[in-house]
Amino acid sequence: MEDQKHLPRRSAMYVPATNQRAMAKVRSLDCDVIIFDLEDAVAPEMKEIARRNLVEAFSATSFPQKETVIRVNSIGTVDFDSDFDVVSQCHPDAVLVPKVSSAEDFRLLSAAIAEHHIANSTRLWVMIETAAALSNLDRLVATGLASQPKLDCLVVGTNDIAKETGVFPGDQRMLLLPWLMNVILVAKRHGVCVLDGVWNDFGDQSGFEAEAGQSVKMAFDGKTLIHPCQVEPSNRWFSPSDSAVMEARGIATAFAMEENRGAGVISLNGKMVERLHLVQAQKLLSLHDAIQTRAQLRR
Repeated sequence: MEDQKHLPRRSAMYVPATNQRAMAKVRSLDCDVIIFDLEDAVAPEMKEIARRNLVEAFSATSFPQKETVIRVNSIGTVDFDSDFDVVSQCHPDAVLVPKVSSAEDFRLLSAAIAEHHIANSTRLWVMIETAAALSNLDRLVATGLASQPKLDCLVVGTNDIAKETGVFPGDQRMLLLPWLMNVILVAKRHGVCVLDGVWNDFGDQSGFEAEAGQSVKMAFDGKTLIHPCQVEPSNRWFSPSDSAVMEARGIATAFAMEENRGAGVISLNGKMVERLHLVQAQKLLSLHDAIQTRAQLRR
């Protein structure tokens, strides 16, 4: 797997672990991340079947050029320990824990990961979907980064946020935007990946396109998905455009010139360009290169 700092996470597809057909099909999809779901998408009476399906799927096949994530049930539920048994057997790239809301949750997670002998290479993702998490997010993320394993990614659960708070989620998420922007601000401050929530009406492609475009402008790193038809537009929106790549290459090339190597600011194509623009350009080019490499390996 690539350096995780440059992993493309444009499209993260939820797949119910009860649906064996979907788990087989997702191997052929162009999504960057597969989130195998043991939580919301699985009825209580189907949890054990879902866990067996996951163990069989991971032992029987690989998921090339995709980051694999298992979403477990939340801390304190009757399924939590059994789900972590499955994680220890499947060895996914990451485990996604829902409804993480306090520093104590990270202590319990670290204990569970150690108890179940889950590999140190398994990354920790958490859902941000409760009022408690939103209210204390900076401290929560700081605690996660000091935990073992270290917090790697935040996934916004917009449906649960709307459900718990009663806030109307429509109208371009207008009433949710202050909270969503704060999640992004905290993620950027601490240098962790942050993925946007799902678009529920998969039959409304224009609505999805609009929300994906909004997500990009808000600086999310990618979007969580519930249907294969959402993969292509998500990848398109969260990939650097040709013009952005060309501009970034121009900036990198200009600063690499002998006369500019010690410069803090240069003039390029009639514009003032600073070192901070070089850092942004290098980040964009790293993402672009990772996307191109992954695309070539998938062929």
